Amino acid sequence: QVQLVESGGGLVQPGGSLRLSCAASGFTLRNYAMSWYRQAPGKERELVAGILSASGSTNYADSVKGRFTISRDNAKNTVYLQMNSLKAEDTAVYYCRGGTSPPRWGQGTQVTVSS
Repeated sequence: QVQLVESGGGLVQPGGSLRLSCAASGFTLRNYAMSWYRQAPGKERELVAGILSASGSTNYADSVKGRFTISRDNAKNTVYLQMNSLKAEDTAVYYCRGGTSPPRWGQGTQVTVSS
């Protein structure tokens, strides 16, 4: 069964941090590029961060550069999104994407940044 399962979302105050995890099963994560997307209420789903399989090269949306970091642990078949200096505008459902053909989506995890 090819599956991506996100975890780590929750409620955090502005300026706080969260680390999201995406655990893959049914495929070897190290062989695929992986991405994090998010969708805020009333907005289109947008790419937040991506990481290539071979080189480990990363890319980020301008809105999160310097605050978010995508990484992978191949031994754990897991990709992470470290989110620092969170803002209210970061509130969204965050989705993991990648692997297989077509790529799979995780079920999403809610991140709420609020006082």
